Amino acid sequence: MFEQKQFSFSDLRFNTDMFWAIAILVSLIALSFTAILIKLSEAEIGSNATVLHRLWMATIVFWVWEGVNSLKQPENTPEAVAKTPNTYQQKGLLILVAAISTASIVCWAWSLSQTSVANSTVLRNLTPLFTSICGWLLLNHRFDSKFIFGMGLAIVGALAIGWGDFNLGQSHLMGDAIALFSAFLYAIYLLFLEKLRTSLNTVTILLWRCAFGALLLFPFVLSTKESLFPSSYQGWLILIALAIVCQVIGQGLLVYSMKRFSSTFLAVFLLLEPILTAVFAWMILAENLNLVNGLAFVLILAGIYLAKSSNSALKVALDN
Repeated sequence: MFEQKQFSFSDLRFNTDMFWAIAILVSLIALSFTAILIKLSEAEIGSNATVLHRLWMATIVFWVWEGVNSLKQPENTPEAVAKTPNTYQQKGLLILVAAISTASIVCWAWSLSQTSVANSTVLRNLTPLFTSICGWLLLNHRFDSKFIFGMGLAIVGALAIGWGDFNLGQSHLMGDAIALFSAFLYAIYLLFLEKLRTSLNTVTILLWRCAFGALLLFPFVLSTKESLFPSSYQGWLILIALAIVCQVIGQGLLVYSMKRFSSTFLAVFLLLEPILTAVFAWMILAENLNLVNGLAFVLILAGIYLAKSSNSALKVALDN
């Protein structure tokens, strides 16, 4: 006779943890291709035009996705309610999220023209610090000592990536300030996403974020007079990949993961993004890797492990 295996709550918890781990890992891998695809796209069009195409293409995907879901779900169900921003506060916050995220991207691209890539990378990696401070001040977030130590360790690892080429100089002050402001804006963006995620689903949030982001960015792109459309089908394929892989899959799973994890933990986890980007750039663009990249990878992983094992990594209540 075959012995029937008993199902336990520990098995359920393991499966749940594995699901969320896979979700944020796939999100990280997808987002790690962003810089590479933008660099490839810039061979034909400007960086801001690239972001604009990424947003409007993703808007179409999320609009179709939400339309299909609406046909499947009857009205007044919890799923249907979670798709509709019913209050002026929700709608205002969605538009604000789109504006902040778009401003963060524009500031980051602007900083790259005013300072070195190393300086911009180092300062951009301070996002978890801003997320934790603003979360503590604005949303009453609390962090235990293990989480704070893990976050600090991961930030040190992330700073090590560009520290060797970091240059303190008066000529870089403007670019450094812009990069730092970009990190601050991205931290606020993550915190607002976490707040919205308690009442709205992922597709609705990103549909509004991409649609209004594209509308806000369009006049800015026109004012820069940079090339707006790629001249080859390869250029269009790169833009489609950027929209599907990085925006729909990468950002989609990131926002979805906020059902489980705090925005500060996700900001710490995303510190692995420049490491994976460096690995993919080595594979695709034949760029160099060095010992510092390996050391940074170890430090960030150790920091993420400590942060994840802390209770501060998980949201206190799973409202949606």
